[in-house]
Amino acid sequence: MFYPLTLAKLEVGQHLYWQIGNLKLHGQVFLTSWFVIGLLVLVSFLASRNIQRIPSGIQNVMEYALEFIRDLAKNQIGEKEYRPWIPFVGTLFLFIFVSNWSGALVPWKLIHLPAGELAAPTNDINTTVALALLTSLAYFYAGFSKRGLSYFAKYIEPTPILLPINILEDFTKPLSLSFRLFGNILADELVVAVLVLLVPLFVPLPVMILGLFTSAIQALIFATLAAAYIGEAIEGHGHGGEEHE
Repeated sequence: MFYPLTLAKLEVGQHLYWQIGNLKLHGQVFLTSWFVIGLLVLVSFLASRNIQRIPSGIQNVMEYALEFIRDLAKNQIGEKEYRPWIPFVGTLFLFIFVSNWSGALVPWKLIHLPAGELAAPTNDINTTVALALLTSLAYFYAGFSKRGLSYFAKYIEPTPILLPINILEDFTKPLSLSFRLFGNILADELVVAVLVLLVPLFVPLPVMILGLFTSAIQALIFATLAAAYIGEAIEGHGHGGEEHE
């Protein structure tokens, strides 16, 4: 039996699984992730179906988001190299941002499942680890595509003895981000759930507002550091190239 991205045999609570042959899929994560993806696709379609020279409404919001993501990628990756990475960095930021906010704004608890319950996609370790692995693959590709085989020389510097440690470091950087994102979102939802149970009227509201703010910060941190890792991987062709001009 194969378990996608299963980190341990320990499970907390019940979960909805889909069995496809020998593959067991986490149904709850797929449902909420598809909701977030569908929402982003719908908003993008509505914002771009009738583009105006003077933006307003949803087009104005999406153009502001695009400008924000473009500046983020430019600052972290560099003026000459950032453009191809805007879609990747933007997708990371928007998916995490909307996923985090969906946990606070969407009444997932009202939807009953045969097993388990729905929550924000980033409330599950499988989602955050998958985002971390995508980030690792992205900056490996960025370094190799710009620097060729010489990119891997950094793993044996200053001595080949450090090869295992250097490789481990490259994988642990995004993984640490994934665990922090997962822990913060899970903790926020647990705190709100407990407060709603104990004091169901006004006390949870400030905590929910604070949760929205910290959720946005977590999305920004993940996307910013992912872009910074990519910029570091192509150093000498992005930031370094500007210094020599």
